[in-house]
Amino acid sequence: MAGHRRNVQARVYGNVQGVGFRAWARDEATGLGLSGWVCNEADGSVTAQIAGLEEAVSTMIERLWKGPAGASVSKVDVEELVAENASVGFRVVA
Repeated sequence: MAGHRRNVQARVYGNVQGVGFRAWARDEATGLGLSGWVCNEADGSVTAQIAGLEEAVSTMIERLWKGPAGASVSKVDVEELVAENASVGFRVVA
């Protein structure tokens, strides 16, 4: 359905910290018109909450599997969320 919105939380595993992953994810998400946030986790993974049009969210999930130059993604877990993130824009969270 055109205009259908989707909200997910994705956890990205592998060599994804110290390679500019969060800034890259922010730039990719912003270019796709998505909102949400991205942050590093204590276990070395990166978590992102992504909200927007279904096609754009799906594209972002595909891009998370590749990541920026220097990243090596081994796994991406995606959880569908019921409530949509009300934030505007995409930000890096400490």
